[in-house]
Amino acid sequence: MNIKPILAIETSGNLCGAAVYFDHSKYFEIIVNLKNSHSEMLFDVVDKTLNYAGIELRDLECIAVSSGPGSFTGLRIGYSAVKGLALGCSLPVCPVPTFEALALQLSAVLFDGADFIIANKVNVEEVYYARFHIKSNNYIFAEKLQIINISELPEKSKGFSVFGNAINKNNEFSAPSPLYVAEWCNLYGAEYKTFNYDFLEPNYFKNFIVKEPPK
Repeated sequence: MNIKPILAIETSGNLCGAAVYFDHSKYFEIIVNLKNSHSEMLFDVVDKTLNYAGIELRDLECIAVSSGPGSFTGLRIGYSAVKGLALGCSLPVCPVPTFEALALQLSAVLFDGADFIIANKVNVEEVYYARFHIKSNNYIFAEKLQIINISELPEKSKGFSVFGNAINKNNEFSAPSPLYVAEWCNLYGAEYKTFNYDFLEPNYFKNFIVKEPPK
């Protein structure tokens, strides 16, 4: 059977990446880990990934995009790029919850029954926070995604492994790889795929407020 691949894009954090996903044993992925590189490198990363896979946009089944929460600018760049690519080839878009794609990735490397936390900075005072439990090589929420004050994190994280950049800004697991954005889309994305591009917006989870400098 001829399986159409998924193009997945990740721009919610420092990673600027794309993957062409046929299945978990056949995929092509390029990741650039460079802050503020998304606007300059995303289309080049997508083009190179498609070339390595030997396909064109019209050969895809859909485009999956990491939907947040995450960097306001990164998410906007990712969504703008995906809408343009999808519109040009009449492809559906699948928004993928960033923390859930990362939880799926971690469930592949942590032991069954483990509990872990993902905590990424919102600003100097707040973090995006969620706690997960691994069951049968998959994840379930133990505490829902929420925003907490960073001062609460030490108490809430006692006894748990913590991933994300709230504690260690260089933590490699602060954003999912494009592969797992695609994997989440493949497993759970059927009902979320849409052609209504005008209504697609990232999940910022918190209103973006521009602070004016003091006069």
